[in-house]
Amino acid sequence: MPAMTPIDSLQGALGAAGRAGVRWSASWWQVVNVGALILVLALSPSSYRRDDRLALAHHVWLGSAPLLPWFTVLSALVSLVLIRIVVVTAQSYGLSQYAIEMVVRVLVLELIPLTAALFVALRATLPSGAELTRMHARGAFASMLEAGIDPLRRELMPRVVAGILAVALLAALSCLLAMGIAYLSVYGFTLGALPGFTRTVGQVFNPSVALILVLKTLFFSLSISLIPVAAFLRGAHLGRSRASAELDSLVRMFGLILLIEVASLVGNYY
Repeated sequence: MPAMTPIDSLQGALGAAGRAGVRWSASWWQVVNVGALILVLALSPSSYRRDDRLALAHHVWLGSAPLLPWFTVLSALVSLVLIRIVVVTAQSYGLSQYAIEMVVRVLVLELIPLTAALFVALRATLPSGAELTRMHARGAFASMLEAGIDPLRRELMPRVVAGILAVALLAALSCLLAMGIAYLSVYGFTLGALPGFTRTVGQVFNPSVALILVLKTLFFSLSISLIPVAAFLRGAHLGRSRASAELDSLVRMFGLILLIEVASLVGNYY
C-alpha cells in the first residue's frame, strides 16, 4: 500500500472539514426550520382545538409551576447576597449614588435572564427532549398518527411554547423581585425615595437597553426551547441514541446562549 503524500493528507483533511461543515450547517438549518414550523403552528387556529388546548395548558403548567417556587427562592437569596456586596462596596468607595444603577445593570440586565434560561433548560426543556425520545422509542408517535392525531400539534409545539413562556415568566418575576430587594437594601422601608429610585431605573432602561433585554430574553427562550426538539427530530431521523441527542442539545444550547450574551454585552456597552 503506497504511503500517503502531504497532498493526499491535505485533501483528506479538507474533505473531512467540508463534510463536518455541511453537517453543522444542516443541523442548524433544522433548528431554524423547526422554529418556523412551530411558529406557524402556534399562529394557526387549528392548533387550538379542545384536546390541543388541554395539552398546551398541561405543558405550560408543567414547564412553569414546579420551577417558580424554587427559582424565586434561589433568585431572592442570590440577589440579596449580590446586592449587599454591591451596596457595601459602593459605600466604601463613596459611590452610594451609583449602587442602584450597578445592581440593575448587573442583576436585571445580565444575570437574571441568563440564569432563568439555564434553569428552565436544565429543569424543563432538556428533560422534555429526553421524554420525546422515549416516546418515539416506544412507538407513541406512530400510535398518534394511526389515531389521526398530529404529534407536532399535540406534543412538540406545546413543549416549545411552554419553554418560551417559562423563561419569560421566571425572568420577569425575578427582575421585579431583585429591584424590590435592591430598593429595601438601599433605602429601607420608606416610600420617600421611590421617585429617585424610579428615576435611576428609568435612566438605565433607555429604549435601546430595554429592547436589547427583551430580545435577549426572547432569544434565550427560543434557544432553550427549540434546540432540544430539533435535536430529537434529528436523532430520530438519523437513529441516534438518546444520550447522543442530549449531549448535542446541551453543547449547541450553551454555545448559542454564550453568543447571545456576548452580543447583548456589545449592544449595551459599546
